[in-house]
Amino acid sequence: MPVMHFHVRWPDASETRCYSPSSVVQEFFAPGQRYALGDFLQRSRDALAMASERVRARYGFACSQAMDQLAEIERIATRFTGTTDAEVTVVAFD
Repeated sequence: MPVMHFHVRWPDASETRCYSPSSVVQEFFAPGQRYALGDFLQRSRDALAMASERVRARYGFACSQAMDQLAEIERIATRFTGTTDAEVTVVAFD
């Protein structure tokens, strides 16, 4: 199962390198694409849950690191919940 990282740029121009245990995140995000904050959060939840379930299917246990990454994304996103038209850009995959 290929580990992936995706880089995101937050509305304040800070960037985060995010972890996924599966390449499934490429089905939810496109490099260079901007997402409204709520849409980005939902896509992150869906992508990382699916990635964790792929780990469970293969190894018999969920990926806690994927859920930790989701928690970090949600924690960072709280800084922007009151910001009108907040967008998150997926910069790249590696």
